[in-house]
Amino acid sequence: MRSLIGGIRARAAGTVAGVMAAALLGGGLLGPPGAAAAPSAASPPADPTSLVHPFVGTENFGNTFPGASAPFGMVQVSPDTGGQGGYDYDQDAIHGFSQTHLSGVGCGVAGELPIMPTTGAVSDVDDVDPEHYRSTYSHDDEEATPGYYRVGLKSYGIDAELTATRRTGWQRYTFPATGAANVLFNTGKANQKVFGSEIRVVGDRTVEGRVEAGNFCAGKDRHTVYFTATFDRPFASYGTWRGTTPTPGSREAAGEGGNGAWATFDATQDRDVVVKVGLSYTGPEGARKNLTAETGDSYDFDATRAALHDTWRKKLDAIRVGGGTEERQRAFYTALYHAQLHPNVAGDVDGRYTGFDGATHTASGYTPYQNFSLWDTYRPQNQFLELVEPEVARDVALSVVAIGRDGGWLPRWALANSETNIMTGDPVTPFLVEAWSKGLLAGHEDEAYALLKKNATSTPPAGSPYNGRSGVGYYRELGYVPSGLKLGTDCADKGGDNDCAHPASATLEYSAADAALALMARGLGHRADARTFAERGQTYRTLWDASIGQFRPRTADGAWVTPYDPVEAGRQFHEGGAYQYQWLVPQDPAGLVGLMGGRSAAEKRLDDFFAYGKLLTDPAGTARKDWISAPYDYYGKPTYNPNNEPDLHAPYMYLWAGAPAKAATVVRAAMTLFTTGPDGMTGNDDLGTMSAWYVFSSLGLYPTMSGGDFLALSSPQFSSAVVRIGHYGTRQGGTLTVTAPGASDAKRYVRSVSLNGRNVARTWLDWDQVAHGGKLAHRLSTEPSSWGTGRGAEPPSVGAPRKG
Repeated sequence: MRSLIGGIRARAAGTVAGVMAAALLGGGLLGPPGAAAAPSAASPPADPTSLVHPFVGTENFGNTFPGASAPFGMVQVSPDTGGQGGYDYDQDAIHGFSQTHLSGVGCGVAGELPIMPTTGAVSDVDDVDPEHYRSTYSHDDEEATPGYYRVGLKSYGIDAELTATRRTGWQRYTFPATGAANVLFNTGKANQKVFGSEIRVVGDRTVEGRVEAGNFCAGKDRHTVYFTATFDRPFASYGTWRGTTPTPGSREAAGEGGNGAWATFDATQDRDVVVKVGLSYTGPEGARKNLTAETGDSYDFDATRAALHDTWRKKLDAIRVGGGTEERQRAFYTALYHAQLHPNVAGDVDGRYTGFDGATHTASGYTPYQNFSLWDTYRPQNQFLELVEPEVARDVALSVVAIGRDGGWLPRWALANSETNIMTGDPVTPFLVEAWSKGLLAGHEDEAYALLKKNATSTPPAGSPYNGRSGVGYYRELGYVPSGLKLGTDCADKGGDNDCAHPASATLEYSAADAALALMARGLGHRADARTFAERGQTYRTLWDASIGQFRPRTADGAWVTPYDPVEAGRQFHEGGAYQYQWLVPQDPAGLVGLMGGRSAAEKRLDDFFAYGKLLTDPAGTARKDWISAPYDYYGKPTYNPNNEPDLHAPYMYLWAGAPAKAATVVRAAMTLFTTGPDGMTGNDDLGTMSAWYVFSSLGLYPTMSGGDFLALSSPQFSSAVVRIGHYGTRQGGTLTVTAPGASDAKRYVRSVSLNGRNVARTWLDWDQVAHGGKLAHRLSTEPSSWGTGRGAEPPSVGAPRKG
């Protein structure tokens, strides 16, 4: 059966449907055709964890964290020095090791319950003020590997180590010989606003409490995390503080502002102190259960560290690459690591979780997850999980559906159990349609579709905390969200970001989401809905101004916004201008190429966008100077911005322009932005999105359209890659072997591709062709070839209008 909108197979319900030269990163400059080959290739690693650099992205606003976390774990125990991610590599003092972090977010978030070891009497305000009790440290006395972190705290002569299980964080402190070895718990400090907290000293080994925090990116979100912390031996004394007043011997502190507690140990003989912390979002009992279930009576830090190392080794072994240089392999495995930190387990060991209605629920048949940066992760971290961790991807998708069930509406950027309303458009639709297309919503298709349809056709009621598609009424009536709308008057404003403030990008995002939803509607038999959403998938055309050849916002009466500079575009596109958003038509690239005047005109436009001529002689310099202005300068240039999501897929637009060789050049240049230094992340990692881009692109595969069920083909970075495709339920996995002998920055052009011995003349593969493994073989050259340049070789345009 052919689909409604694009000629790919529809899916019936339940069917499985930093600054470094390129030479440092592996193989010299891209160079012009015929350039010299790369240096000798590296062998696949025996233990891929040895190639991961957790400090990558901790500088220059990558906003990653270097601490310890289990894959997708509830706990991310990591040092806090400052900055949006909690740890800024350029700072020289640590004020604690907190239990929660998010990798690569653009605003301060998490950093809850920082725990800090100190020495000496706790007796005055300075002793409980993190600005005073913080310790200096040196990067020369600091190390991090997946699941383990260690640092020397200079101010106290303390060695601090961190590891974790899925729902617990472990800390081991080696104190100098002292009778006053302290461990401070600061519930009043986090990397976001703390509304209130409480803390209790229980017996002579335990500290418990809660932290209520929120206001992520100035949103109105709030959530509460509970904890229980136990020590491997009794403490000698204790106390609490409220505000700036420490009270020795006190067992409780609560309220707004600063609260905390401390435990003091005699470390004159036994200098090691181990503390393990269980977290829960349901209550203190949940934290206790999680701690007991995952750690029992053990305080064996080394055994816990070894177990987590083994877990990470297995996760990173999902893809084994060979060839390239060791530096390139290090960049790859660091990205593979970052792509598996989020989303995070939300439920307790017994399946209980706190829903978006504030009530406690018990999940049935899946593990609840949380922290969904959907505007980012639907492209392409979602597809990465589907490939290597489909069980996680299924649980994540069902968790998003549960948000709609419990809270009455689907989220856009969900933090813990609350909506932040951060970012714009309708990312939840492509996210869930993509999951449906892979069969991950089996048994929940109708519920998910009903929630998605409501989300795409109406706005949340006044009492709901969700913004939803705030401009959808105007979009339905006019075919676009108009410029000039007033928040709070013309559009509901419930905090965070708002579609009506960025009407041009909202229109493009709604249109792409509708085209995806049309696929699901057709697959579920909703033919009328499918026609409606397919038509709305073409509304991107309403903002195309042929006189300037760009998307342009319009007023409610249909007039083009004037004056108009497409670079900044009046900031009516979210985090980008018209140049970056000119490619955001993933549902109908062929139609977009037509609007641009055809393949040759689109190719010329892409060349200008990527400064292609410069890429051939100085790819790393061009990427650093011509593409990027600054980490958060979204409106400064008419060129590619690999720091942000809207144009991540743009290099692959060359496939629709009939110039796939140029995609290889652009992707290789973008890869020079990923290094092994602390500034080696392009933009914020956005919960693994940028890292997932790097992983997919290194394999020569990329998912350009959510729900489209195909992968664009390009040139692999490594001469070999063995991908362990995950399995779930009755769906079998497999092994996908990707070969590209001699692959290098110079030898990057595809001459031919075969899958399981059969020639592949087109520049895409159906997802199902690789979902169970196979052998994908490339022949590469230092010269461009005619592969993939013919008419009909381009990937599908699944949202193209039906003919006839």
